[in-house]
Amino acid sequence: MKKYYVLDTNVLLHSPNALYAFNEHTIVIPEVVIEELDKFKKESTERGTNSRSVSRIIDSLRTQGNLLKGVPINNSGGILILESNHTATAMPLHWEGDKADNRILQVCKGLAESGHQTILVSRDTNMRVKSSILNIQAEDFRNDKVSNIDQQYTGRIIAYTSSEVINRFHESTNHYIDPDTLYVFDDLAGILIPAVLVTNQFLLIRSTDNDRHTALGRFDGKKVVHLQYQNRNPFGVTPRNVGQIFMQECLMMSAEEAPLVILKGISGTAKTFYALAVGLYNYMECRPREYHHILICRPNSMLDEGIGFLPGTEAEKIEPYMRAIKDNLFTLMSGNTPMEDKDVLQTEDTVNMLFEKRVIQTEALAYQRGRSLQKYWVIFDEMQNATPRQAKAVLTRPGLGTKIILIGDPAQIDNPLLDSQSNGLSYASEKMIGSKLCFQVTMLPEECERSPLAAEAAMRL
Repeated sequence: MKKYYVLDTNVLLHSPNALYAFNEHTIVIPEVVIEELDKFKKESTERGTNSRSVSRIIDSLRTQGNLLKGVPINNSGGILILESNHTATAMPLHWEGDKADNRILQVCKGLAESGHQTILVSRDTNMRVKSSILNIQAEDFRNDKVSNIDQQYTGRIIAYTSSEVINRFHESTNHYIDPDTLYVFDDLAGILIPAVLVTNQFLLIRSTDNDRHTALGRFDGKKVVHLQYQNRNPFGVTPRNVGQIFMQECLMMSAEEAPLVILKGISGTAKTFYALAVGLYNYMECRPREYHHILICRPNSMLDEGIGFLPGTEAEKIEPYMRAIKDNLFTLMSGNTPMEDKDVLQTEDTVNMLFEKRVIQTEALAYQRGRSLQKYWVIFDEMQNATPRQAKAVLTRPGLGTKIILIGDPAQIDNPLLDSQSNGLSYASEKMIGSKLCFQVTMLPEECERSPLAAEAAMRL
């Protein structure tokens, strides 16, 4: 049976191609949605871009028939209807009649009372709650959602094998481990089962005879090989746990081997810190330079309310969003050791000089569209606050010799329209699983190294 899907404005502002995501079913757009889209068309943001895209799509469909009666939208039998009826459908008396959300719900109720199986699609939680009051089925837009956060790919696995295999692996860097000799623990069955590995997945390998007898490796698609950079100290930084060893490995690899690195996990696990350390190491200490520029971008979502309009240049406007970057740079430059006041000032001057001399460049995420980045070390920080469309946009920017690092914590999202399954970081992570060009590491709560308090909070909260 064909269903009637009524789209809320926020769905179209999030993904203009949502119009094509319902196969053979009928898509209904209340006329008030068109009015709401019109309010955003002049914005220079992604929301404005999406508003204009939706308007162009609907305008092109207008030339193919009467939108009020329905126009074919795909080859599967799907229909798009612009709905302006059901204005007399009874609604709760205390609901404001001129409110756009209530008008959309009125259309849903009218369609349902006409005998159509009607489903409201909205990314607004409260809108879906209100629909239940009217006994209208509602759901989130799930087309670009990925797995639940607990089921998302981590880029790492604990595997088990015999001590003999581990000993032979340790004998020489030329030795490798056959994946057929590896097993993983099945929590449900309580037994070891053959391991199924993903290309570029990192492994902590434990002996079945002695749990403390271990090895670290990486699956290259055919076999488990040694880590190349485990004993390196980029910019004087030494890894403190297994997760940081895995991070260091994929960050130290060349742009040809690993052009994309995705680092996920809780705050305090040194994701941004390590990305900066390896970036500065490559720029300042390696000759010839593999990268000509270090670029840092962050979405402009904030933890609390905004502080209003900020005057100044682009760099001055985004400077408040880069304070976390400066904190990490200060720690890198100071070595996190006790300092005299004059040393503190000198280190702060050094950090500021990195920006003034454009050794480190900062730009708004919104200005990356259309660029082609050659030989850049690019850090996209706090990407859990970016949309899937923004993630796709930045991942199509790199040219030859550029390395992209996506960083963030899917559990800490400040963008009200995103969650742990629909943000750009999780989306990119899940879509890039198994790519030979992508390396991923998810840091664990017990690998927080910021401070004892931060580690305790990461484990408890």
